[in-house]
Amino acid sequence: MLKKFAVTNYRGFSKRIEFDLSNPKNYEFNSFAIKDGIIKNGIVYGPNGSGKSNLTMAVFDIVNHLSQKWKKPDYYVNFVYSGNASQPVEFEYSFALGKYNVLYRYSKEANGMLMSESLQVDGHQVFNREKGIFEIDETNFPMDSVMKDNLTSNENHVSIVNFLLTSYPLSKDHYLLLLQQFVNSMLWFRCLENREFIGLESKIVLLDEYIIKNRLIDDFSEFISNVSSQQFKFARPNLNDKVLYCVFGSSRVPFNQIASTGTHSLMLLYYWIKQMDKASFVFIDEFDAFYHFKLAYEVCRRLFALDCQVFTTSHNTYLMTNDLLRPDCNFILADNTVKAMSECTEKELRFGHNIEKMFRGGTFSV
Repeated sequence: MLKKFAVTNYRGFSKRIEFDLSNPKNYEFNSFAIKDGIIKNGIVYGPNGSGKSNLTMAVFDIVNHLSQKWKKPDYYVNFVYSGNASQPVEFEYSFALGKYNVLYRYSKEANGMLMSESLQVDGHQVFNREKGIFEIDETNFPMDSVMKDNLTSNENHVSIVNFLLTSYPLSKDHYLLLLQQFVNSMLWFRCLENREFIGLESKIVLLDEYIIKNRLIDDFSEFISNVSSQQFKFARPNLNDKVLYCVFGSSRVPFNQIASTGTHSLMLLYYWIKQMDKASFVFIDEFDAFYHFKLAYEVCRRLFALDCQVFTTSHNTYLMTNDLLRPDCNFILADNTVKAMSECTEKELRFGHNIEKMFRGGTFSV
């Protein structure tokens, strides 16, 4: 699980910003949102331009150099904070992986090239590489002087983590393999003007074709009905059909032509939920941009019932309720800082409190 993330000099973040999931409170309600002492589910709120999308994408930077999964093609556009463009972007991840606590730090140039990289496990340094310096625990990773010299210069900017993964035999529960598995299973996506995603899959999937090919038409219809109360009568597909059709009397109309923007967004969500049994960490940016507020609540309820860590961003304060989550799982992002609501007030927050009303009344200060 991801315990803590921090980034410095990234896009709109001029200073270090830290997203801490390792400090849950002792609330007795909605305990599903906490797993092994780490926050498993949460929603990030913030005004327009506060950096919610930037935060979500920053968390997934690690996918770009440790994974072969799908990447956002324009990810490195405006990668560095423009007011400090000559300095690198610095990333820091803290993971709980099996029995290991893993701290992974690295920095990148504006074009995404790795500049420095270090790894600690349970407080012990595994390796550290920065300009002109390379140190490694040779007890576990023995190497000759030529290899060390090459890794010190590292002219092709290869990730040391990836090098170790491909160069040494490792046990199946080794911390490097656990790190690789976690990163390969991370998923970020959103559905605004364009559908975009990072991680988990290696190719783009046509949703109609996926549903037809996997014989999920009835399941998809039931999903749409359960979460949004919409009723669609889908035609039985013909051999090799790649488009979903809805039946109206004697007519067949393509689903994509009659579905609303919000229903198209639900279709994408349906696809990703089907994949989330393989996911480790999911961040959905503005997941409810086209949803009715009650639909957004139902979607959250389903997402947070999954085993993996799932977080979303939202403007919908209807979701800011102790019936859905807890104050330590609702985060506020403002002024280059993100904090749990429980950290934004000196008041003791209880289940019966209307935290949406308190938020609108200015109770919480980041």
